[in-house]
Amino acid sequence: MHPNEDVNLGQSTNDVYPTALKIAAYMGTVQLLHAMGVLRASFERKAEEFSNDLKMGRTQLQDAVPMTLGQEFSTFAVMLGEDEDRLMEASKLICEINLGATAIGTGINTSPEYAPLVCRHLASVTGIPVTTSPNLVEATQDVGSFVQLSGVLKRVAVKLSKVCNDLRLLSSGPRAGFGEINLPPVQAGSSIMPGKVNPVIPEVMNQIAFEVIGNDVTVSFAAEAGQLQLNAFEPVIAHSLFKSVAHLRAGCLTLASKCVDGITANRERLQSLVENSIGIVTALNPYIGYVNATQVAQQALVSGRSVAEIVVERGLLTRVQLDDILQPTMLTQPRQAVVLR
Repeated sequence: MHPNEDVNLGQSTNDVYPTALKIAAYMGTVQLLHAMGVLRASFERKAEEFSNDLKMGRTQLQDAVPMTLGQEFSTFAVMLGEDEDRLMEASKLICEINLGATAIGTGINTSPEYAPLVCRHLASVTGIPVTTSPNLVEATQDVGSFVQLSGVLKRVAVKLSKVCNDLRLLSSGPRAGFGEINLPPVQAGSSIMPGKVNPVIPEVMNQIAFEVIGNDVTVSFAAEAGQLQLNAFEPVIAHSLFKSVAHLRAGCLTLASKCVDGITANRERLQSLVENSIGIVTALNPYIGYVNATQVAQQALVSGRSVAEIVVERGLLTRVQLDDILQPTMLTQPRQAVVLR
């Protein structure tokens, strides 16, 4: 047997290597999907644990309206679940291979039976549902499936980084920040400030996200730079994709086990912020009107007194009526207005 006369007679690096890269990328996405599922489950458990912990929501870092800490963590889980769906869609695209295309997609030096036969055999060996592209000339020069996968990885990274930004904000303090949750201490935070604990695990995920976003830019430029019947830059595309997949996988598992699983709520702090927030005045609009609610909010802001105290003082509502309106179930989901007693 001669390597060129026999073994490689019907093969080219231009169809064998891209196929191998797609097989590796698919296997990597399966591992990443598992890690994302682990992290999502961790957020789901915390959402259940914190389901009755009322807190203030915020928009543009300003007090908004009440919600539960469980709703906040449930959002993180839903965001991950959506990205799992997108990643599964992208993984299906990279199952289309060009094996049998040989040099440029014409299939020169192969038997007509070669491409479908080798595809069936590859699917059997790997357990991956690969299919032969209907147009091998197109498939040999187009790296769109890699671009799509890279874009989804960037989406995952961007959203995970946003979640970690939220965790860092919510745990900021312990005295001069939000202080609504506690992240498990992983290491000493400072060699000069005793007792300082930094949110190092979320910061790890932030840095992974920055890398993945940069890798996506590399993939985009490499895909654009292909010329005529071949893209010669698939090596850097693969290098970038494999780094992104591997680091995101490790980041998800680390964030789940070293951070999310150990998060606790500062319930007294949450309650205090709700009781002293001006944002709860929004819930009073249907009962005292927007104009009165605005005046109450302004007075509370200037005086530092609570909204409830001012509403009762003005005779707009009684304390009993306020208690009925400001029930957690009334504040955190659509409800018909209560009948005031």
